[in-house]
Amino acid sequence: MQQYHESKQTKKKTGAKFARHHDKKLAHYGGHFASTKVSEKDVRVKARGRGGSKKIVSLYGAYANVVMKDGKIRKAKIRTVLESPNNPNFKRMNIITKGVIIDTEVGKAVVTSRPGHDGVINAKIIA
Repeated sequence: MQQYHESKQTKKKTGAKFARHHDKKLAHYGGHFASTKVSEKDVRVKARGRGGSKKIVSLYGAYANVVMKDGKIRKAKIRTVLESPNNPNFKRMNIITKGVIIDTEVGKAVVTSRPGHDGVINAKIIA
């Protein structure tokens, strides 16, 4: 479901409603939430972006590009989502978003990319 992003403030101090200064515009609607989940294999699809541009959206992710302490990058299998600062339900449903802490075969890592926008899962090792 697309989201309409408008000002959160709807009422004045007196309780009166703010008058709308313009109608809703299609340009102000957000896109669909990709909800990238942990899986046995990677699944990516092409999505239409604003202006007809194309972008790769990751629906399922099995591997992450993890930056190690020495600066080298390793491709590591994702086991599960450990913690999500965005939404506690994301941990239960194994949904990967930016800032989520994941358990990989090389250790704990925090996701630094946006898999629903970039199509890849990049992470940085934390333990």
